Amino acid sequence: MKPTSRILMAIAALALVGLYYFPFWTISMHAPQYPEGIGMYIHIDDVTGHKRHDLQSINTLNHYIGMAEIHKEDFPEFVVMPWIIAAVIGLGIVAAAMGNIKLVYGWLGLMVILGIVGLVDFYLWGYDYGHNLSPDAPIKIPGMSYQPPMIGCKQLLNINACSWPWTGSIFIGVSVALAAGSVWIEKFNPFGK
Repeated sequence: MKPTSRILMAIAALALVGLYYFPFWTISMHAPQYPEGIGMYIHIDDVTGHKRHDLQSINTLNHYIGMAEIHKEDFPEFVVMPWIIAAVIGLGIVAAAMGNIKLVYGWLGLMVILGIVGLVDFYLWGYDYGHNLSPDAPIKIPGMSYQPPMIGCKQLLNINACSWPWTGSIFIGVSVALAAGSVWIEKFNPFGK
């Protein structure tokens, strides 16, 4: 691989370090009882409220409609994701150091697979929380489920819930774009030898 491609690949791998500092997803809710909105951020190792007491408010709302409370400890993904991201960063640096374009292709393929697995996991999490409701809930509406949208906005009773990629997802996008740029340089040779 050319030096430019190797540098791009190394930066692509290192861009994922941003996931340790910024949430990659957000879910927000607006309702008459919360006109300023409440919400939560999803990190690779935690779930937090937009504001200090938001997660507590969300769990209170969940109780009334029979949804389970949201606690970091209930998600094994928060234990393994930091290690998976560290491994992906390491593999990207190895691909750059070795200058092996096949490793870069493999790394990009791994990123796509992880993205798909992550979205499926997120969908299943939302489905479980929105459909597996307590029969003892104070508010019961036959046939109603409360699955938040995977992406976009959805009206759930009097709550408008929105779910979007957040700051950490920019680092993922930049990472994939730089790695793809590395492949493009190798394939089309725009800078000569």
